[in-house]
Amino acid sequence: MSIIGSLQILLFLVFYVVIFGLSAWALVDCLRRPAGAFTAAGKRTRTFWTWVLVAATVVAFISIPPPLGLPLRFPSMLALASAAAAIIYLVDVRPAVAPYSRRRGGGPSRGGW
Repeated sequence: MSIIGSLQILLFLVFYVVIFGLSAWALVDCLRRPAGAFTAAGKRTRTFWTWVLVAATVVAFISIPPPLGLPLRFPSMLALASAAAAIIYLVDVRPAVAPYSRRRGGGPSRGGW
């Protein structure tokens, strides 16, 4: 295999691993937010986003190319849909629900005197 072919395989692997990481990050963030924050922010429910991001994470994981240059059996273009779902959550939903999911009192103070 040529150096360019090896580099392309490596770049595809990195690309799909990054999509998987992005989807997993969005899923974990979604699960950490209170359910009421989604409806208070005027977004779809946490259950909806959880299932969308679970599907995105599973598809992204399956899209990671197998080792040893085996041919891809899964439509890897679906990984782009996974990336789109994660990006929509992280760019639109996450900032909207953040103000409704902050802790209010009860814990130790962070900062100040």
